[in-house]
Amino acid sequence: MGYPAGSSGHFLEVSRLRVNIILACTECKHRNYVSRKNKKNNPDRLERRKFCRWCNQHTLHRETR
Repeated sequence: MGYPAGSSGHFLEVSRLRVNIILACTECKHRNYVSRKNKKNNPDRLERRKFCRWCNQHTLHRETR
């Protein structure tokens, strides 16, 4: 099938802005989650409260490099 004419170039530009990130627990340092973010909208490191299965509780997870 393929992409309609003119749309494939836009798709490549948008996908370059989004990068894969890894979220690590701040308490036990396990890397639990993989996510994506837009570097243009969120240039700083991402922080989320998520469930850590090793700590067995919700903890702060930060983006690692």
